[in-house]
Amino acid sequence: MQDDLIVSTPRGLYCSAGDFYIDPWQPVPRAVITHAHGDHLRAGSAHYVVAEPGSGVAVHRLPAGATLQALAYGEALSLGDTCVSLHPAGHILGSAQVRVERGGEVWVVSGDYKRDPDPTCEPFQVVRCDVFISEATFALPAYRWTATPIVAQEIFEWWRTNRERGVASVLFAYALGKAQRVLAELSRFTDETVFVHGAVAGLVDVYRARGIVMLPTLPATVSGAGNYAGSLVLAPPSAAGSPWMRRFGEHRTGFCSGWMRVRGDRRRRGYDRGFVLSDHADWPSLLRTVRETGARRILLTHGHTEAMCRYLQEQGVDAAPLRTPYGAEE
Repeated sequence: MQDDLIVSTPRGLYCSAGDFYIDPWQPVPRAVITHAHGDHLRAGSAHYVVAEPGSGVAVHRLPAGATLQALAYGEALSLGDTCVSLHPAGHILGSAQVRVERGGEVWVVSGDYKRDPDPTCEPFQVVRCDVFISEATFALPAYRWTATPIVAQEIFEWWRTNRERGVASVLFAYALGKAQRVLAELSRFTDETVFVHGAVAGLVDVYRARGIVMLPTLPATVSGAGNYAGSLVLAPPSAAGSPWMRRFGEHRTGFCSGWMRVRGDRRRRGYDRGFVLSDHADWPSLLRTVRETGARRILLTHGHTEAMCRYLQEQGVDAAPLRTPYGAEE
């Protein structure tokens, strides 16, 4: 019996047969990356392998001079005794699942993924495998997503209502992935300009360079209360409560996240409005994906791993948690 193809080590998920790490949390000689959120793409490794659609994001986020090897989706790369390929994960631009094959045995590391349509990235591709390493961020039955066009319309109507009241709408969304998805989804309803925080602006430029269609944007750099009345402003959650917010005068706040499915989370975070929009798979999508991969063994990382493990085990699935430092988002 062969040893496990991928194991958790102090430096990250390691494949000894290919001598590489997947999304390592410490610097390593060769890192195969699922996507560019900060808990999966860290600086310091000698060589990075990324999906070609996400190469621009990786360059934007890594220090100058980092060595990148970009693979087209599905392109095979021989590393040691393994064959490695990257396949769409549907999470953000350039996100990938890592397929590793050795001697006919196939493992897939999903990274973060979603099954809902997203105009800013390629849709998730089911990859058949023997062992599937899945995220479990929203692995509870309470987490079920509303169709994205409905949520986008809710955001647009909230913006319109605030405009009628003469106040700005400050919408908090993760700077990479979520903010660009919001800008793309809102283009169904308007062609108006949206103001964006500096952390969002550079990444919007990277997405535009890949041909992603989004609403026009301007940096939110104009000072003085009242200049943004009626406008929509996109900012990362870290900007909430900061001095940066003073420039908007009277405003209402909203937050786009799967965590907004639970009403108490919105109240605790202090937002005026919560919009349930996630770049992660919900409970039904997690179970559907596990089933569609055909995997005989499931390993679960970051999130409600214990709850999902229990459920899968009750269904006769060989499932276990896999401890990593990955988070729900950046």
